[in-house]
Amino acid sequence: MAELTEELSRVKAEDSGVPSTDVRVHPNPEPSGGPESGDDRAGTPTVIVDDLHIIYRVYGAATEAEKGNAATALLRLLKRQGRPQMKEIHAVRGVSFVARHGDAIGIVGRNGSGKSTLLRAIAGLLPPHSGAVYTDGQPSLLGVNAALMRELTGERNIVLGCYAMGMNPAQVKEKYDEIVDFSGIGEFVQFPMSTYSSGMGARLRFAIASAKAHDVLLIDEALATGDRDFKRKSQDRIKKMRDEAGTVFLVAHNLDVIEETCNRVLWLHKGKIKMDGDPKTVLEAYNAV
Repeated sequence: MAELTEELSRVKAEDSGVPSTDVRVHPNPEPSGGPESGDDRAGTPTVIVDDLHIIYRVYGAATEAEKGNAATALLRLLKRQGRPQMKEIHAVRGVSFVARHGDAIGIVGRNGSGKSTLLRAIAGLLPPHSGAVYTDGQPSLLGVNAALMRELTGERNIVLGCYAMGMNPAQVKEKYDEIVDFSGIGEFVQFPMSTYSSGMGARLRFAIASAKAHDVLLIDEALATGDRDFKRKSQDRIKKMRDEAGTVFLVAHNLDVIEETCNRVLWLHKGKIKMDGDPKTVLEAYNAV
């Protein structure tokens, strides 16, 4: 860990042109991958989150102290000259950790704790207010949401989704039947996605996203839909990706899925890491609250 911290400090100094400083990272358990996994990258860092802060700016409603009747609401409106009040929401507060090849990291926390925000920041979809995220390879947030189009058939979406992940026509042809079978949508593959249930759409997205080996795959509640068979297949697929020395982040309210799938759990509370460790220890503490 000391060597990793020194290397990160050196990279930051080269990027910014300022002298290197200490970097705060959380210690993490050893990943399940290792020399016996057959991948030289197993155990090496893939994601470094360094003192990350994410702040949203939103138009806020009146607080309890500001609420009143129509007359007081009008007075407030005139006082502000008709401009709505801008509020800041500090969604992620100084989060630091290191993820490695072979890790499957579950992220738990109550609604509003910053789980999805953290995934979007790792994927590069949200700029940090301060701090930084370093990744080795291209992170994929459940693969290809943006590439899936409701007016197109499942078949066309599979092709476009695979192309969006960088696969060539031969690879798409090779993976097509596997994706359809894994998603369980059957003959609906020939129908527009607008006819799909939310569960069918989620299963197809996961099937496409997991058809290719990813350096970093971020899954946000993708396993919340589907029957028991699909959940089992999804867990087996995630374990296979771990064996191939990829890194998986999984947000799920179903704690059984996290306990059976992940080798490490981050517990977020009000935007901060409250606990970081092995699934059994963290989930027992989380359930006790």
